[in-house]
Amino acid sequence: MRLRETKQWIWYLLPSQVATQGLSTVIPLYVIFLGGGIGEVAMITAIQNGAVAVGSIFWGKVIDRFHARRSILLLSFLVVLLCSIGMYFTNSIVVLYEIVPILGFFMVGKNPVTQLLVMESVQKNMWSWLFARTSIIGTFGMLVAMVIGTVGSLYFDLRPYFLICAASSVAAMVLSTSIKGTGFHLERSSIAHSLHGLQYAISHYHFIFQKIPELYDFKHMITIFKGKVSNEIGIFYFASFFFYIGSTMYFTAWTPFLKSHDFSNSGVFLNYLVQIATMLGIFFIAPKVIAKIGEERSTIVAYLPRVLGVIIPGVSVGLMVGATGFVLAILSSCLMVIAFSIFSTSSSVIFFKSIPQGFEGKYLGVNSAITGTGVFVGSLVTGELTKFFGYTTLFLSSSSILVCSLILFLIYFRYRLSNKIV
Repeated sequence: MRLRETKQWIWYLLPSQVATQGLSTVIPLYVIFLGGGIGEVAMITAIQNGAVAVGSIFWGKVIDRFHARRSILLLSFLVVLLCSIGMYFTNSIVVLYEIVPILGFFMVGKNPVTQLLVMESVQKNMWSWLFARTSIIGTFGMLVAMVIGTVGSLYFDLRPYFLICAASSVAAMVLSTSIKGTGFHLERSSIAHSLHGLQYAISHYHFIFQKIPELYDFKHMITIFKGKVSNEIGIFYFASFFFYIGSTMYFTAWTPFLKSHDFSNSGVFLNYLVQIATMLGIFFIAPKVIAKIGEERSTIVAYLPRVLGVIIPGVSVGLMVGATGFVLAILSSCLMVIAFSIFSTSSSVIFFKSIPQGFEGKYLGVNSAITGTGVFVGSLVTGELTKFFGYTTLFLSSSSILVCSLILFLIYFRYRLSNKIV
């Protein structure tokens, strides 16, 4: 596939991200609009995250077996289109419970396709450039989604926004038809052999299962419960697990939290708009920070804004009103994405260097399982914890879990250093 053809298909990412980011933002708002609360939002988020994990396994197998890049994209966008229209016509949270897992299962199909198209489209020495370009285009799509939501919510209720997502899916379908079949196909295992592919997958929460992990694959974690460290990668897995639990608790609760403090729908969209704009800016800065201070120190440093971003709403519940509340919400959101941009890049480098040659697929599958489980558990915990103890307890618990993750990373780095010395 030549570079000129690459410039054609890559643009499906823009409307695709308008639909994906738009739906991830509007669904919690719509649940609240229909009379739901943090419990319903958390359950729907958990169901969707579970469907995404299952879909990642299924579509990965389909891609490796049939190499059907364009067909999977068209099917994925078609189902997103139908789900968007279905949510436009429903007034029932129960129906949303049924639509959301279908949406999550099919929506994730585009993720491994995009990764493989990048790696098949250009020579290996240009992978970094093309992965960066896909990230930038996708982020612009997210910005467009938030701009539409911010402005549109001033004049309309939430329902017409689902039609915007549906129209974006149609545009993505049209643009994805430019993908041409070639005789050259990479397997998904190639992603584990590429640092750039791994960074892209981790930073975009993509789950990659070359094979379904078995109990034996988790042996490095299991031995820790027996008081032994067979390989320090087990500590890395636990550190990542707690990181994603703590982070997901924050993000699952964020929209209901803002709405509980009288943020308008437009105000919520605007909060995410500033957050995504910050993410785009830090995208260019994070690699320079990591190159200057190293990936280990960068990982540790990334926890400072992450923990601070979670603590701010936890200790400022009484101040989250009016202009002060808006500024605090923006500060919290921006700190979270600054931290994740640094963490996802530095931790992916560390993980890549930790994988023994020949075991890339197994290690990546375990890491994806750990991430998916952390995201799922974090979503479930959020609803119950908040209903019984309130948002302050939720955010402080989230920050405590992140601190536990930081401690585990410090232990991991110590074991890693001692093994190097030996």
